[in-house]
Order: sequence, then C-alpha cells, then structure tokens
Amino acid sequence: MDVAGRLSRLRALLEPAGVDALLVASRSNLRYLTGFTGSAGMLLATLDGAFLATDGRYQDQAGDELARAGVHAEVSIGNPPAQLAAIVDAAGGLGRVGFESEHLSFAHHARFTAGDAFGPDRLVPLGGLVEGLRKIKDAGELARIRAAAGIADDALAAVIAQLEEWFSGGGGITEADLAVELDFQMRRRGASEPAFETIVAGGPNGAMPHHRASADRLEPHQPIVIDFGATVEGYRSDMTRTVWVGDLADGEQERIVAVVTSSQLAGVAAVKAAVEARAVDAACREVIDAAGWVDAFMHGTGHGVGLDIHEAPWVGASSEEWLEVGNVVTVEPGVYLPGVGGVRIEDTVVVTSGGCEVLTRAPKQAVKDGRDGAVGTTL
Repeated sequence: MDVAGRLSRLRALLEPAGVDALLVASRSNLRYLTGFTGSAGMLLATLDGAFLATDGRYQDQAGDELARAGVHAEVSIGNPPAQLAAIVDAAGGLGRVGFESEHLSFAHHARFTAGDAFGPDRLVPLGGLVEGLRKIKDAGELARIRAAAGIADDALAAVIAQLEEWFSGGGGITEADLAVELDFQMRRRGASEPAFETIVAGGPNGAMPHHRASADRLEPHQPIVIDFGATVEGYRSDMTRTVWVGDLADGEQERIVAVVTSSQLAGVAAVKAAVEARAVDAACREVIDAAGWVDAFMHGTGHGVGLDIHEAPWVGASSEEWLEVGNVVTVEPGVYLPGVGGVRIEDTVVVTSGGCEVLTRAPKQAVKDGRDGAVGTTL
C-alpha cells in the first residue's frame, strides 16, 4: 500500500480548509496516514511535517511501523498529559489548527483549549478530510479486503457443511455457538479477528437487523440470518446470507427470500461509477415496495467498508454522494417482520467504471433437494 503518499494528499487539503495543520484523533485515520496500529495516540499533520504522540507501550512499535510504511514523522512518547503538552509544543508558531470534530472527545478538546494551550480561536472543527481520502481504495487495500472476503466465504462454507450434521442428531445449535464457530473458522483461515460482532438471528429474532447472537436454539424450517466478516491487516469484509435447515415453514417465508434476493441483485446491478448512491438504494427499495414490504425495509441499503466496518460512502435514500471507481460498498436490503422473522442478503463490492466486482462470492441461489434435514439456503 502507498501509505507514505497519503500525508501528502492530506496536506494538499489543509490550506483550502483554512488551516495550517490537522490534529488526527481517529485510530483508523491515524493508521491510514502512518501505518501505526497502536490503540492510543494522536497525530499532528502540518504543511511540511508530522508529529505522533503516543504512550510507552508503543515506544518501539511506533517507530518500526512508521519506518515500514515509509512515513517520516517525529514521535513523542509519554503519558497523556505529556502527549498533550508535546502536541501543543509541536503546534507552536502555527496559525489555525483543525481537529477531527467527530473523533476528538469533549474532554480532550477542553484540555487543548484550556489556559494558554490553543485557545478557542486556533482550534478549528473539521470533519471528513481523511475520510474523504479513504473512500477510494488503492490496490493494496483492495487486496486485503478481497482476502478478507475470501476467508469469510470459506468459513461460511465450512459452517454450512456442518449444519445438517448438527441438526440430524436432534441437538441443533444455539445462535451464540454458531457465531463462535464461524469466528473460529475465519481465524483458522488467517483472519486477525471478526470484522465486527458476528450476527446470528434465527426465526423471529431475524426481525431485528442487529440482533445479538443469543442462547436461543436454532430451529429447523426457519430462516437464519448470518451477518459477519473477516479482518485482514486491518481491512474488513461484510456479508449476510440467510440459511435454513429443512423446508421453510410456509410459502410466505419462501416469498420473502425470493423478493430480498431479487432486490439485492437489482442493487448490485445498479452499482457503477458516476451513479448516485441513492440510486442503488432506490433499485433495491423498488423491488421490495412492489412486493408490499417497503415499510419492513427500515435501514439504508449499504455503506463503505475498509479500515472501519461502516465508513463513507453511504448508500441510502438520503445520500448525496456519487459512487467513484475504487469505492468499496455493501448492498444489503432486507425485510423484517416482527414476530415472524427476517431475511437479509448482503455483498461487499468494489465500484468499477462499468459496474462492480462482487468480493463476497458465497452463492445466493436457493437450494432445495427435498431431503429431510437438508440445508436450504440463499447461498
């Protein structure tokens, strides 16, 4: 990845924003700009330099990671008050200093503006500068997201292969145990961690889009919503599939699966460069609206994916963003019926000039073979 070139691209944005420097507090933005992966630290990026303040846990790591990334920055090690003082000192002589208004805490802002530190007029709230750079992924970033998606595909295939065995013995499995098994399968294939807390929602629990996997036992003949992803060197994937064991309980559930599948495919087909993000949402929503369930699709169609599981660009009805080559976004429509259950299908895709490349490749076609205990799925 061209980490070393990112600070230069950020510096080109500072003067137009009316500042001499940007104080970076977001861990993901700090990692993006410098390669530093520590859990604490702040970066002062100026027009001609960079200054990283962190604590003693990262005395060796900080320098090593910046050197590997080819990033030149002065590193200061100390406790939190010493870090603050070091940043204030590094900003001496500068005029207006921007800070990440969505990431710098109220307490830190108060410390920076107390006494003779920055003062209320020198510290300027700014948002989205680094996030704007992060929207377009370079080849190295795409390679890592692609690898994370492949790991998730393989892990899901392994879990699906076990579902019939778990249910044929009559014992089944709980939502939480299935989530743990999926996390294990991703880690054994090289993921550093799940991309987020794995969601497994069986039967009526599927009506909650962000249900937390519980001790509830999964039952045959009911949809099971599985939303998960893997992380490779900080970069994440995101995928949802809806599976079931045995035939679905009724035709209404089959119809929901068919409608959501059609909606998701319509959304993926709408993704390409120079298209409004809201148009992708509209393509998905139109299919679900025609089926009479538009009110049961209560979230946006998608979001960007990268160092964070939710980042720009946003894909929803109110989005004002246009898709660009190199954006990585999800397409994830769903239908959720309280007391009944839900269905969601999601892919992570990368935007190309003529369409998109689907990175999460687990199949989505319905499988029905009629065998007792067989696994049916939108895989």
